[in-house]
Amino acid sequence: MIDRAVVASKNPDKIAEMEAILVDSGIVGALVADLDWPDVVEDGATLTENALLKARAVHAATGLPAIADDTGLEVDALDGAPGVLTARFAGPEATYEDNVTALLSALAGVADRSARFRTVAAFVDGAREVAVEGVLEGRIAPSRRGSGGFGYDPVFEVDGRTLAEIPVAEKNQMSHRSRAVRALADLLRADGGTRTHNGRAPTRT
Repeated sequence: MIDRAVVASKNPDKIAEMEAILVDSGIVGALVADLDWPDVVEDGATLTENALLKARAVHAATGLPAIADDTGLEVDALDGAPGVLTARFAGPEATYEDNVTALLSALAGVADRSARFRTVAAFVDGAREVAVEGVLEGRIAPSRRGSGGFGYDPVFEVDGRTLAEIPVAEKNQMSHRSRAVRALADLLRADGGTRTHNGRAPTRT
């Protein structure tokens, strides 16, 4: 177990979800809150690059082990978009609502609505850099349903329910973010050195 760590995010929705998963996984003894650091420019070409950028920057600013994630929504009919631009699909200042509206508009009249959420969770503590992936397959619903969650949850459907319709505790057991964080916990327990992991077998970088 890591005694103390910080979640490298300023998004309160993401922090709350990450904290619930991290506490349940037993990877961290205590998460340190109310810290500040300069904004991190997420200009990586991949989710892994962005997650590591955030974790490195927050570790450097706080001196604490940092856990960051970057999540992309990949829609097959859009050739994998929005992908790394998921949070900015409707523009650099887009709200959750803006992004969902843009997605539904882009898929108007499209039959193939298969999609997946892909999360890369990264850990940096000065001695190790670890990046792991979690994937959740689903589809884009034709309209918003549910009152929970955040982001694209009201239109991302798994087995007939959107993530916004699934109770928080259940969502945190099966979500892409949960899968990535649990893979991260497994890898850190097994330990060792600087590596990346794709959810299957770890490979050294």
